[in-house]
Amino acid sequence: MQRPAVDPSQSSTFGRPKGVTGSFDPNRRDVPTRGIEQGPPPPEALSKAFGRPRASSEKLQRAPGEQPMSPEPAEEPALWNSGESDPWRNPAAGAVIGPPALGEEQEEKPESTETGPLLSAREVLFGRRVHPRALVILAVVALLIGLAGGLLGRITAEEGNPLTNPDVTLAEVEQGKDRPKGTVAAVAQRVVPAVVSIEVRVGAQGGSGSGVVIDGNGYVVTNNHVISMAADTPGALVSTVFHDGTRVPARIVGRDVKTDLAVIKVEVSNPTVAQLGRSDELAVGDEVIAIGSPLGLAGTVTTGIVSSVHRPMRLAGEGTDTNAVIDAIQTDAAINPGNSGGALVDGNGAVVGINSAIRTLGAGGEGGSIGLGFAIPIDDVRRIAEELIRTGNVQHADLGVNAKSVSDGLADGAQVQNVQDGSAAAAAGIAEGDVIIRVGERKVAGADELIVAVDRHQVGERVPVTVVRQGRELVLDVTLR
Repeated sequence: MQRPAVDPSQSSTFGRPKGVTGSFDPNRRDVPTRGIEQGPPPPEALSKAFGRPRASSEKLQRAPGEQPMSPEPAEEPALWNSGESDPWRNPAAGAVIGPPALGEEQEEKPESTETGPLLSAREVLFGRRVHPRALVILAVVALLIGLAGGLLGRITAEEGNPLTNPDVTLAEVEQGKDRPKGTVAAVAQRVVPAVVSIEVRVGAQGGSGSGVVIDGNGYVVTNNHVISMAADTPGALVSTVFHDGTRVPARIVGRDVKTDLAVIKVEVSNPTVAQLGRSDELAVGDEVIAIGSPLGLAGTVTTGIVSSVHRPMRLAGEGTDTNAVIDAIQTDAAINPGNSGGALVDGNGAVVGINSAIRTLGAGGEGGSIGLGFAIPIDDVRRIAEELIRTGNVQHADLGVNAKSVSDGLADGAQVQNVQDGSAAAAAGIAEGDVIIRVGERKVAGADELIVAVDRHQVGERVPVTVVRQGRELVLDVTLR
């Protein structure tokens, strides 16, 4: 490298003093020993307020090579040849003639419409900036606007929904008078408290039915098939539930499998007792009411008429020992499972029958009422119940024959298949093959009707029996045993 010669006068003026080889003269007296003049330490209050905490290694500047916590904008290059091609920073760039410079059109500023500072609600109400009369007028105007808006909204709502009427008031009727005697409601009010629900529980199995209180000492009549599962079964529970919800345990007094009747007893004081009527006085077409607990619905009342009387009906309840033929009252009043043992009541509120069976269209006898219900006549119920309460057992008159239903196209009857030795029929001379057509005053049209005709008589009673033998009618006197 070539260096120009140095003028001695300039060197003496601008050069280093003699004996100084570096940039600074360590022998200068006006410079501190370390080369840095230090001031007095700051006050303790300032050190606590602005100084770093004790034992802190944090510094005001980053250490060499330390990266910032957040990205920082890149610095603009200081030189024109730093890689950017900017003609304004490049002194070697050539001159270029461009379009004439035009001044930008300045938008006209809208005229100021400010009329003064706005007032706050506080200044309006309490700052006395507005006259009180103006406030009153403003309040009245706001009230009128609100009333007009509400009226308009109501009119719009009424027209938009014509099905509603906010001003409607339903008319009230006068309180109903006492129901006349003999109506269904009046009869139900008197008889429903005398009808109870019966629940039977044998281990995990159970059943339910209905019953009628027939005596003030707590005797209740029901069907045998309702309580037969609990008879002679240790641990069986029989309960009665009265109309008011009172639940009382019951004991079986006696039962009769041939008429499907049973009597149970509950220990209650002053129960409501049903009034018993006369079933022999019923006629087809008489109105009747059925009361019981179908499907466990206690106190259910249904109405109908007497469809037929003296209808022989064989009863054989599944799972029970019932094997009965009853001289039934047929009715179209709705009777369903659970009505068994309930009351069939006439228009005067007297019990004329005990509901026992129905005919259904379902497979296996399952299903609901189809208007074919059957009840045991109360005349038979009264006789059987009295004997059960007195002795616990019932004796039935027996003719001593096995018969089947026959018809020759002109007359119907019960043909004797065999005669039991020592029976009443054998003693009277009834022979095998005879067709029985009458017992006493009752005609016999079949085997079931023969059973109910005989059962209406007492043991030991002498009854005339009409038979057809080889085309001739014979009347034989039979003493029932």
